[in-house]
Amino acid sequence: MTTERTEPATNADERTMLEGWLDYHRQTLAWKCEGLTDAQLRTAAVEPSELSLMGLVRHLAECERGWFRKVLADDDPGPIYYSEADPDGEFHLTEADTWAEAYATWQAEIDVARRNAARFGLDELSAGKHRRTGERFNLRWIYTHMIEEYARHNGHADLIRERVDGATGD
Repeated sequence: MTTERTEPATNADERTMLEGWLDYHRQTLAWKCEGLTDAQLRTAAVEPSELSLMGLVRHLAECERGWFRKVLADDDPGPIYYSEADPDGEFHLTEADTWAEAYATWQAEIDVARRNAARFGLDELSAGKHRRTGERFNLRWIYTHMIEEYARHNGHADLIRERVDGATGD
């Protein structure tokens, strides 16, 4: 698999631009994980941190679910990897955790996110509320936040990938 990344056109309308940059960052994370074994994808960056590429993918699957299902669409199917007893469960990997499962789950959440977002205008407030603050958010804010979330974690992914096999790149 070779992940192709495409930046949005410089003259795109706002929604196309936001969706394009979010997809670009999704593609960047997939690219950072490309060609590694399950064991390499489970490798933590630096002790005591448990941050790994597979953990980042699982975390972003949770973020996609949280923002585009729970908040935007008011659909709460429950968490995928974490629980009240283990609030950072997406990062707590075992030998049984595989890239195939993590990647498929992440892509499924992205597909749902796209379908849910298509039903809302940029200025339209979410059907659901944030679990801690009780706030509603417009789709523009959610897109912007998710771009920020991916961009931050792609920086982590750069460092982890370099530690795992020496690969670097933008």
